[in-house]
Amino acid sequence: MYGSVVQVMSRHDAALVIAGLLGSGGAVVHGLLTQWRIVDPLQALAAGRISTLVQRLVPLLLQFTTFHWFAGGLALIVAAQAPGPDAKLAVGLLVGSSYLFAAAGNAWASHGRHPGWLIYGTAFVLIVYGLWEPGM
Repeated sequence: MYGSVVQVMSRHDAALVIAGLLGSGGAVVHGLLTQWRIVDPLQALAAGRISTLVQRLVPLLLQFTTFHWFAGGLALIVAAQAPGPDAKLAVGLLVGSSYLFAAAGNAWASHGRHPGWLIYGTAFVLIVYGLWEPGM
């Protein structure tokens, strides 16, 4: 028989994976809603009124956070599989600070009525837990 190697994921690594899934999933929904509710209506209103350069830049700037949150989520998922604590710590600090800013910004701007603060706040707490491993 062939032997198989099964690696058991710790709860801390699982927390990083779940945070990554929340972050990337939230980014996909954010990107779609931003496009449908902000970018498309703004482009329809601005057609002929503002330069082509601005019309090209505005969607990119509005979707920058979408890309960043999505890539950060993927990085968390990959970092959870890293053998040592250094990669997890580096990715966790970078992505965690971004998610914390997203949570705080959404909570402040919407007075708590935007679900983004809850999603990215939860992801941030999971990142903190994922990094809070004995020996780190």
